[in-house]
Amino acid sequence: MYKKHAHREGSRLSREERAADILKHARILFCEKGYSDTLVSEIAERAGVVEGSVFHYFPTKRDLLIKTVEQWYLGLIWDYDQKLEAIEGTWNRLRFMIWGHLNVMHEEPEMTKLILYELRPGPEYRNTAIYELSRNYTRRTVGIITEGKASGEFRSDVPDAVIRAMIYGGVEHYAFSYLRGLGDYSPDEAADAITDVVYRGLANEGINQANLLREPLRQIEDGLTRLKALTEESLPAPAPTLVRRARASRK
Repeated sequence: MYKKHAHREGSRLSREERAADILKHARILFCEKGYSDTLVSEIAERAGVVEGSVFHYFPTKRDLLIKTVEQWYLGLIWDYDQKLEAIEGTWNRLRFMIWGHLNVMHEEPEMTKLILYELRPGPEYRNTAIYELSRNYTRRTVGIITEGKASGEFRSDVPDAVIRAMIYGGVEHYAFSYLRGLGDYSPDEAADAITDVVYRGLANEGINQANLLREPLRQIEDGLTRLKALTEESLPAPAPTLVRRARASRK
């Protein structure tokens, strides 16, 4: 059960710190109760300020929601950029971005629902920073596709917009039941399957076969190496008498 904070209206926080603190508690409450059932007075209470102070920083409850999601998106994009730099190979990079979307929907379903069901249907959505951040969020995946086309790895006759819609629309449709509280899914397994379908559909024939065979062959080689090591470890040590005889025969 939530423990009430002591009143902190008079505490000395900078304007940026105060706004960040309000946003932190707004995010918690929006996820706990949903947008409609969350009162600004509850956010103010948890942040230790009066309700009027919340409106001083955020003119409306809707503005507060938009800013909350905006901050969440910025953190997500920053994290993707840090990790994507260390990943090589078109299949791997594409798989990471698809997995990332599946994983964030799986691990943060309440934030996802705020975007899908509360913000997107709103008439002002395309005029918010959230819309631009959403385009920025998916632009990395589109960039991977574009690079694949430029290098000749991918065919160039499928528009980027179509591929983007297939990937993100497919992921969101796949996760729909989970977001409604029905069933579960594995982000890893789903990412492998979706990436495989997208890659096979886009890759030029020769490159398709080479890239798809490389990973299974590597796994087979690794498996044979481990099997050989285990077999050698399981062999009984030679009997001392046999060792002595073998040495004697070499003299």
